[in-house]
Amino acid sequence: MITAFMDMVGLLMVLPLLPFYATRFVGKGPLWRALDSIGMGGEGAAIALLVSMFAVAQLLSAPMWGRVSDKFGRRPALLIGLAASVVAYVVFAFAHSLELLFLSRIVQGAGGGTVGVIQAYVADATKAQDRAKSLGWLSAATNAGVALGPVLGSMSARMGPEAPGLFAAALTLVNMVFAWKYLVESNEQVGLRTAERPAVSRSRTALLRVTTHPRDPASRLIWIYAIGMGAFQGMTAILALFLFARFGIDETSIGWVFMYIGILSVLARALLLGPAVDRYREPRLSRYGIVLLALGLALLPLSHNYPMLAISIALIPLGTAFTFPCVTGMLSQVIPNHERGLYMGVQQTFGGLARVIGPIWAGFAFDYLGKGVPFYTGAALALFTLTLGVGIEAYLPAREAA
Repeated sequence: MITAFMDMVGLLMVLPLLPFYATRFVGKGPLWRALDSIGMGGEGAAIALLVSMFAVAQLLSAPMWGRVSDKFGRRPALLIGLAASVVAYVVFAFAHSLELLFLSRIVQGAGGGTVGVIQAYVADATKAQDRAKSLGWLSAATNAGVALGPVLGSMSARMGPEAPGLFAAALTLVNMVFAWKYLVESNEQVGLRTAERPAVSRSRTALLRVTTHPRDPASRLIWIYAIGMGAFQGMTAILALFLFARFGIDETSIGWVFMYIGILSVLARALLLGPAVDRYREPRLSRYGIVLLALGLALLPLSHNYPMLAISIALIPLGTAFTFPCVTGMLSQVIPNHERGLYMGVQQTFGGLARVIGPIWAGFAFDYLGKGVPFYTGAALALFTLTLGVGIEAYLPAREAA
């Protein structure tokens, strides 16, 4: 959790500053001329593509990192990912062209594919009945990093344009030393001789299996995660536009709304998730979470006053806090131990695709079909995932006696 928290602080130190750095190079260099020739040379389009490079590199590399961690260990995979972040931050600090900014984002995204590895590490280090709670704590830690990183980035930017990248690189180096010293290897297969290790599937094989065998328990859980993530990210993408159109909330006050969501998200994962898992177990609690997410999405466009808005928004982080850690925890239980990293990386790949498709659909629907349509379709998709989870309990191992 400490490693993930510090990693997220470093990432968010530079991410909010990226558009300001990119504007210095729009209109210059061969890359911009190439983008301009295909109609993407505008400032907004170039920055959007720059930001998306991280997600593209991350979703492409996630299964590979998972497979590496299954074969060679979680610890080396995490250390290599952190080293890639150090390189990316240094390139960002001294970038004097749009090409170097793109390079920093691609290297950062490729190293960021270790999210599934971190989840696999948590699953390795905890008992099956504790994984959803532990993954919730992990998510709370990363959300805290999201809150702290931009503040540190803005403060360091006052010292010069190179400072945020260099400080992020220094913080990540400290994080590497911490991980190298205190993170022991959690993958029990690594200690076995090569002949004794079970074979790990290829990344492409695992990706294809999710689409060609949708009834498998692992495939169903990955689809629940991806569809729910798409519904949530679609809402996030157009929430500011909706609030401005309905309530007049503009750039001077939208930050309070997202802070409200962030605080509720951290509190739900840190304080409510553990007791709820103990009482209801992961399958039932994930269904409660899906219903809360769908209800919050459906009520948002029906809100015409601030109390109703506050209630509908609150249901969304509560729903995601109950859904995503439980689904990931169940996934860790239905797949073989020697392929845990691989399939958690595959989950991140499908989740990454959903993070791209969801906002695109939400933006199109908001502009051309009606301001409430993206919220209603997101709610419908979330409710659809209930059908995918029917009978999933039969594939989970029996819980150990207390």
